[in-house]
Amino acid sequence: MPSRLGLLDRVEQYAAAAPLADARVVAAGPLDVPIGSPAWPYPARPRPGTRTVSADDVRAAVALQEEAGLPAAVEWVGERTPSLGAAARAAGLVVTDFPLLVVDDPVELLLPVGVRLYLVGGEDPRLPHYQHLLETAFAPHAEDAENTRDARDGTPAEDVRTAVLRERVATGRTVLMVAIEDGRPIAVGSHHPVDVGGSEVSEVVGVASSPRRRGRGVGAALASALVAQARETADLVFLTAGDDDVARIYERVGFAQVGTTGVADRLPPAC
Repeated sequence: MPSRLGLLDRVEQYAAAAPLADARVVAAGPLDVPIGSPAWPYPARPRPGTRTVSADDVRAAVALQEEAGLPAAVEWVGERTPSLGAAARAAGLVVTDFPLLVVDDPVELLLPVGVRLYLVGGEDPRLPHYQHLLETAFAPHAEDAENTRDARDGTPAEDVRTAVLRERVATGRTVLMVAIEDGRPIAVGSHHPVDVGGSEVSEVVGVASSPRRRGRGVGAALASALVAQARETADLVFLTAGDDDVARIYERVGFAQVGTTGVADRLPPAC
C-alpha cells in the first residue's frame, strides 16, 4: 500500500475532482465551493495542499452555499488541514470527526443462503425505493414505508433526486448494489468512481442493512462485493465510516484506517 500521506493526497485529489461533472467551483479563500443542483450537493473543501483555513473563509463558503440554496457543509481530511475544525466551530458550525479508511487487503465474504446481490441499472423501476433506503440508512420508518409500498405494489413518485441518481447510474458515475431476500431489499450500498489524473479512485458510500436482518453479515458481505466491483477499474477505494464500531466492520473486509474525515454542518432544526 502507498504511504499514508500519499493516500491522503489521493483522497484530497478525488474530492477536488468529484464535483467537476456536476457543479461549477467557486473559491472562498482557500476553500472550493461546488455550486450545483441541491439534488446532489457537494460540501465545500479546502483546495488540495491547504493547511490553514480561517473562520472568515468558512463563513464565506457557507454564504455561497446558502445563496445557492445548498446545505451549509464543509468536509476535509483532518490530517491535511488541521486548522479547519477550529475555524468551522468559530464560524458556528458543528464539527464531527469520522474514521477515514482505504482498502488494503480486500477479503471476499459470502452472502447468507437465500440472499442475492444485484447491480441496479439506471432504468430499474425500484430505484426510488433503493435510493430512499440509501438516504435513510434503513431507519425504521423507511423500512415500514418500503413494506407498505410492497404490500400495495405501488411505485413512489420520482423526484429530481431520483432523476439525478438514474443519470449517474446510467453513466457509471454511481454503482448501486442491493441485497435481496424474499423479494425485498435487506441491504443497499454504492460506490462513486472518479478519474483522478488518469487513474480511477472510488468512494464507497451509504452501505446500510435492515435492522431486522442485522447480525448475519449481510452488510459486510455487500461492502466486500462493492470493493471487488470497484477494484476492477479503481486503483484506490476508500470510505468514511460512521464511527469506530462501523470502522471495525470495514476492517473485516480489508480496509485500514489512515486518517480522519472532518465534517462541519449546521444542527438540524428542533422539531
